[in-house]
Amino acid sequence: MSADSQSTLTYAPYSINLSATLSGAEQQAVNTLLTLLPANDAATSISKTEEQSTLNIVRFVDGRGLACPMPLLKTKVALRDVTSGESLYVVATDANSQADITAFCRQSQQTDTASPLLLSLHSVSNPPPDGSVSSQRFDTIYHFIITKTDSN
Repeated sequence: MSADSQSTLTYAPYSINLSATLSGAEQQAVNTLLTLLPANDAATSISKTEEQSTLNIVRFVDGRGLACPMPLLKTKVALRDVTSGESLYVVATDANSQADITAFCRQSQQTDTASPLLLSLHSVSNPPPDGSVSSQRFDTIYHFIITKTDSN
């Protein structure tokens, strides 16, 4: 997929548009990661994501293998390039990322932020073949779709 093309995916309950601002490699990575999510996965949401039927993903953060607080820091930096109505797609494997990014998005809604953040959170776990707890930690991928909203 070339960097100047757009891709649209259907992921219930959203239609996801991958922006031409994503590189071909990023679009391919996002497509691959989104296929890991169950088609009818129930989202854990901070706010009413049902209002957002189409998500326009303009940035991607791959935080897999990074320890806390790096996924959150990379998310904050990437959000600088996201405008109101656009989304950031973040994946991470550190369980602390779930709490950190969720709290960050919740805090944006509770303060007088110009563009509060809506969060759609999904986690996918692949059980390890031997059942060991240590390998299970690396088999969970947390998927975050963060959308900046208009405060009006």
